[in-house]
Amino acid sequence: MHPEDAPRTPESGRTRTAPRICPFCEATCGLTLTIEGTRVTGARGDRDDVFSRGFICPKGASFGELDADPDRLRVPLVRVDGELREASWQEAFALTAARIRPLAEEHGPQSVGVVLGNPNVHTMAGALYPQLLLGALGTRNLFTASTLDQMPKHVSSGLLFGDAFAIPVPDLDRTDHLLLLGANPLDSNGSLCTAPDFPGKLRALRGRGGTLTVVDPRRTRTARLADRHVPIRPGTDALLLAALAHVLFEERLTDLGPLAGQVEGMDELRDAIRDFTPETVAPACDMTAGEIRTIARELAAAPTAAVYGRVGSCTVEYGTLASWLVDVLNILTGNLDRPGGALFPLSATDRPPRIPAPGKGFRLGRWTSRVGGHPEAKGELPLVALAEEIETPGEGRIRAVIALAANPVLSAPDGDRLDRALAGLDFMVSVDPYLNETSRHADVVLPPPPPAQSAHFDFAFNGFAVRNQVRYTRAAVPLEEGRLDESEILARLVLAVSGMDGVSPSAVDESAIDRTLARAVTDPHSPVHGRDPGELSALLTGASGPERQLDLKLRLGPYGDGFAAGTGGVPEDSGVPGLRLERLLEHPHGIDLGPLRPRLPEPLKTRSGRIELLPAPLAADLPRLRAALAERPAALVLVGRRHLRSNNSWMHNLPALNGGSNRCTLQIHPDDAARLGLKDGGAVRITADGGALEAPVEITDTVRTGVVSLPHGWGHDRPGTRTSVASARPGVNVNQLLDGSRLDPLSGTAVLNGFPVELSPATPRL
Repeated sequence: MHPEDAPRTPESGRTRTAPRICPFCEATCGLTLTIEGTRVTGARGDRDDVFSRGFICPKGASFGELDADPDRLRVPLVRVDGELREASWQEAFALTAARIRPLAEEHGPQSVGVVLGNPNVHTMAGALYPQLLLGALGTRNLFTASTLDQMPKHVSSGLLFGDAFAIPVPDLDRTDHLLLLGANPLDSNGSLCTAPDFPGKLRALRGRGGTLTVVDPRRTRTARLADRHVPIRPGTDALLLAALAHVLFEERLTDLGPLAGQVEGMDELRDAIRDFTPETVAPACDMTAGEIRTIARELAAAPTAAVYGRVGSCTVEYGTLASWLVDVLNILTGNLDRPGGALFPLSATDRPPRIPAPGKGFRLGRWTSRVGGHPEAKGELPLVALAEEIETPGEGRIRAVIALAANPVLSAPDGDRLDRALAGLDFMVSVDPYLNETSRHADVVLPPPPPAQSAHFDFAFNGFAVRNQVRYTRAAVPLEEGRLDESEILARLVLAVSGMDGVSPSAVDESAIDRTLARAVTDPHSPVHGRDPGELSALLTGASGPERQLDLKLRLGPYGDGFAAGTGGVPEDSGVPGLRLERLLEHPHGIDLGPLRPRLPEPLKTRSGRIELLPAPLAADLPRLRAALAERPAALVLVGRRHLRSNNSWMHNLPALNGGSNRCTLQIHPDDAARLGLKDGGAVRITADGGALEAPVEITDTVRTGVVSLPHGWGHDRPGTRTSVASARPGVNVNQLLDGSRLDPLSGTAVLNGFPVELSPATPRL
């Protein structure tokens, strides 16, 4: 961070407030921080925030506690004689430069793997620098949390619309009917659907006479709010969705409306799902054919409707097919790209709308992993393949790993195997504020500062927001002496692996700006076509390299000023004459850019220039789904669950969030517990593909029979970590029950839900 970017140090003891966008989940709520000196002492919802309007959840309220967590690392660590010790930043980057580049030169660029964790999408640095790092390394060995979560939606959107990021979101504020599968937004706050106060929006839907149907094997808080709760058998969402589409065709309930001229493959789709009748599908889903037909008819009859599916329908064997069929239903009912249906957001840093034309389309499997032959998806390889890529000898073996805010030892299947693999690396760098189950293996640990000391802009989540808006908050307190801003850490990491250690990190930002402008001035559709890149660069404002990058993206974006006076794409009544950084800084609570609007065919990048309703890879996967109709269901299957007070593994170290219902217990229905001889509060042994675990039993009728639930993100019992609160209540790692062999083949996403388990009372320990 440049000195002028940091706020002035307040007088000792002085109390003030500062706005801050919450970085703890996808809702991106606005906060008002109370600050005494340089310490955050409180956080409340920002009532003036144009998007969240004062909403806050327990995670946001704990901002100050996370910011001041005494277990957060404050200086780099380097490994000396097998032990991690504190070091200077110069020493840490020098060691990285001395090890990574020679290793890549000797063994090739594929000898370095990069792992990106969930928190990267919650920071500016995580959006701006990882691609630059990958470019500097030249490696294709990229593994991210997407293949443990959302990759099926990226793949299905890529195949349908030609763009893996063209993900329509439900128009929550205007819809009359919402069919929600595999999601519990009252606890998660939403995912791939950025919506502050998701609970309030669902209550408002009910309040205006709308209908909410929730499909979930658990009676979650969201399900309890619904008009109809369907306790489906886990993993069968794709079968249900195919049957719903079948009914729409069979009963002539399809109505594409304005989409009619933009869709191809209707007849082929009708034929492809002919076998998925409600009567055939119902037993597998543990529903009745009548229920399925009723849901389909209500969906078609609603004035406006949206279908939305998330983690529970993604992290299963047919996750990509389910994600595809969600949008198929929105299309068949004429609700795609329609107010009150599902629309494509337009973020302030997106590319501006262009004249619709055929694109390059979306391709899967452009390369494969070395050992397992897993096809890439969106430039990424399945995270379950990382361990084998490290362990298996031969040319191209991963010998070094750079992990950015990632803890795959807990988040990926078979963490024990990955734990052993990481211990055998030649070198590892981890950018992480904690010494956790993964970063404990690193030879260099680079800790970013607390969130109050960081600026914030949501490059990723604004692209999934249920209302177009733009907000930016600078650091609320200055960087502590001896710390580096996360953007500078990643910029210096790029330089270190490029053989340029010691060069000013601003060179990385200026290089990124120069490349962007060079493309823009040669693009005939760009507002700066034909202009001088140097002249444009000189016009950029901002107190730091990241701010200059943000200013550039805003100016070139759909609401930007295009480096010229005028209204740009900003609504005239916003009071902003063309979006750029200066204008955004004048609005500390954000700028409302209006409700989502129909955008088709502009977002389409398919080769045909139309929505391709039945892409070949999806058609080829349908026989696998059809075969599931004949399979005998397992007696017991396990699903995960999310707590309101938790976001994966990285928030378990806060006392304020580590209690109440946030417990690592195996939930089981009373009938199943009685049949298996399990007692509430007793211990149960859980056995599956990857091994066995023991966990406390929680008997509850909120989970249906034949299903048990264990939350993810736990298992903080490994030696060498420095997370004292989490280690005191470690729980067990549910993903250790998996060996990584269960995958959705199209997306490479791990099956984390709906897998078979066996239970027995745990043997008392002596």
